[in-house]
Amino acid sequence: MLTKRITFPVLLGGLAALALFAQAPNPTCKNCQATYIPKSELDAYTAKEIKYSQVDLQVRDADIGKATVGIGMIHRGKLTVEQGKRAGIVAEHEQVSEVYHIIDGEATLVTGSGLVNPKKRPATERTVIYQNGPGYNADSITNPETHHLKTGDIIIIPAGTGHWFTEIPDHITYMMVRIDPDKILPTKSKEQSEADLKTVPDAPDRR
Repeated sequence: MLTKRITFPVLLGGLAALALFAQAPNPTCKNCQATYIPKSELDAYTAKEIKYSQVDLQVRDADIGKATVGIGMIHRGKLTVEQGKRAGIVAEHEQVSEVYHIIDGEATLVTGSGLVNPKKRPATERTVIYQNGPGYNADSITNPETHHLKTGDIIIIPAGTGHWFTEIPDHITYMMVRIDPDKILPTKSKEQSEADLKTVPDAPDRR
C-alpha cells in the first residue's frame, strides 16, 4: 500500500494559511457602506431652519452595526437669560447620547444628571420618534456644570445627562452627532434627506 508523504514545506504552508484565516477581519458591521454627507446638504438644513424658524433637523441616520449614528443640524437664535429660565426647557434623553460641534456663534449650556421637576416627553412627539428617543423635560438641574460654548468647540452629552441653554447672545449653529446603541430610531437615507429638504413645514418644531 502506498502512503502519501506530507513534506515539511507543504505542512508549513498549510499552517500559515490556517493562521491567516484565523486572523481574518471580523467587523461588527459586515459589508457596510460608508455614509458621505456633503457640506451643501448640511448647509441646506441650516438654511431651512432659519427660513422656517425651526430648531434641530435630522439630516441622516446610518446603521453602523452595533449602533445607529444620526447627524443633525441645529440653529438657535438669541436667548436672553430670562428666556432661558422658563419652565420645562431642560432636555434629557434616556438612551441616546449626543455630541455637539459648534460651527458658528456662542452660547452658555448647563449640564447635569439631577433634574428638577422632570416630566416625560410624549411618545408621539416627533423629536422622540425620529431624533433623540424617550426622555424628559425639566425645570432646572441640581449641581449643574456651566459650559461657555464658542465656534470650534465640542461637547459630549451622555444619555441621561440633562442639558439646558441658559443664554445665547446672538445665535449658535452646531452639528449634532447622535449615538443610538439600542437602535430605537429609524435610519434616514440620502433619498429621504433630499425629500425632507423639499418639504415645507406646517409649523415650527418644538425647541
